[in-house]
Amino acid sequence: MKYNEISHFSHPQHILKFEYTEVPFKCDGCKEVGIGSRYRCSFCDFDLHMHCTVPSLSISHPFYTKCSFQFLSRPPGDTPRYCNACEKDVTGFVYHCKTCGFDLHPCCAKLPMVLDDGEVKLYLYRKVRSPCHRCGRKGRSWSYQSACKKYNLHVACVREMLVENWHELYFGGGKGSRKLQSQIPSLKNTLQTPHKRSKGKVKKCCEMAALALQFIISAVLGDPTALIAGVIGTLMSRA
Repeated sequence: MKYNEISHFSHPQHILKFEYTEVPFKCDGCKEVGIGSRYRCSFCDFDLHMHCTVPSLSISHPFYTKCSFQFLSRPPGDTPRYCNACEKDVTGFVYHCKTCGFDLHPCCAKLPMVLDDGEVKLYLYRKVRSPCHRCGRKGRSWSYQSACKKYNLHVACVREMLVENWHELYFGGGKGSRKLQSQIPSLKNTLQTPHKRSKGKVKKCCEMAALALQFIISAVLGDPTALIAGVIGTLMSRA
């Protein structure tokens, strides 16, 4: 077996090979959308996030200091469960705290506490006081907020944006045929900019907000470095 190949309990019939893609895919482990690094079986069109490929047997999280999360290949029990980070359904791999009953998608459990590229720094919070730029509400789910406190997006809202833009992850008529839309969610009508600022400041705010949003999207998709190079290149080309 080569260094970039592994065998996995969820797909024992074939070896999985490491790949890097900028096209979104659906992880067959946690059933969530992914981008960037993955392990894939091209014969079966089977994909796994990096976090789902090599999960930890148990983890702790700074937001839940009294919890011990155990990795499970499927949600426990027969009752529908949801992720306490993004508030979306849990239908596949999950980290579960038996004592408290909390659940986390593998990618949500491994969301970086800080996203920083040298220009924009975003911090992950369990709750924030300022409203989300997407839904206009407070609370709800975990949020990424900029150091200046001006930009805030719920993890749940980012997932909703992904669903809206990739509402059909699979399309095509033949059995086993599937493609994924690669369009990054549009910022139109997503981020509100203050009206009492000069055009230059508004433009700068929009650019910074766009960069922040794409960082958050790539983190939620399981690879926080997946889009950084492309985004920075886009901003540099505008200079």
